[in-house]
Amino acid sequence: MPYYIQRLYNLCKSSLSPNGPLSEEALEKVRAKLEKIKPADVGLEQEAQVVRNWSGAMLERNVDHQSLPPIKYLHLHECDSFSMGIFCMPPSSIIPLHNHPGMTVLSKLIYGTLRVNSYDWLDLPGSADPSEARPAKLVRDDEMTAPCPATVLYPTSGGNIHSFKAITPCAIFDILAPPYSSEDGRHCTYFRKSSRKDLPGDVEYDGVTAPQVTWLEEFQPPDNFVIRRGLYKGPVIRT
Repeated sequence: MPYYIQRLYNLCKSSLSPNGPLSEEALEKVRAKLEKIKPADVGLEQEAQVVRNWSGAMLERNVDHQSLPPIKYLHLHECDSFSMGIFCMPPSSIIPLHNHPGMTVLSKLIYGTLRVNSYDWLDLPGSADPSEARPAKLVRDDEMTAPCPATVLYPTSGGNIHSFKAITPCAIFDILAPPYSSEDGRHCTYFRKSSRKDLPGDVEYDGVTAPQVTWLEEFQPPDNFVIRRGLYKGPVIRT
């Protein structure tokens, strides 16, 4: 029988297209398959074992954040329909708020604990100037610890704009359908909470007042935000 990662790839190939998932049913099959992936399936059993023995004291001893290793991205596959990859994050590292325009994203925390913060845009009439702050509604703000369910975010719902902060070393397996593509207008843009004081805390949306609106503005991440390409050590995927 093929390796588990090969079976996941085969399912993605038959379920995802350059326009996204073929159907909600096809998407659910991919999510259910991703749900069961384990560190050993992608060559990360050793790293996961370190986390099982992890304690907060280890983080205190490594309090110099300047010396933290960079976030690593393990590339597994990319085509017009989807990409598969794993983000390996050291403790205290952060991937700032970023979007996934026109994309469906399936994520599975393979090991470790991280904090997820995610938003969806409130599409209000008015200026769509990208240099201006835009109102967004909070979708989730909580911690996840593996093993936990795989999650799905959609082009306009489910928390399309999200950030991750690693509490312990952790790894997130991402399937993007379709992947980022500058040619097709799917750029990765980073955001932060606007510091402007003149923006309303409540807005009128579809005839309903939306409280606790968060205003997000585009920004360039700091120079010390680095994602390096790491070496994938799991089974080779036959395409």
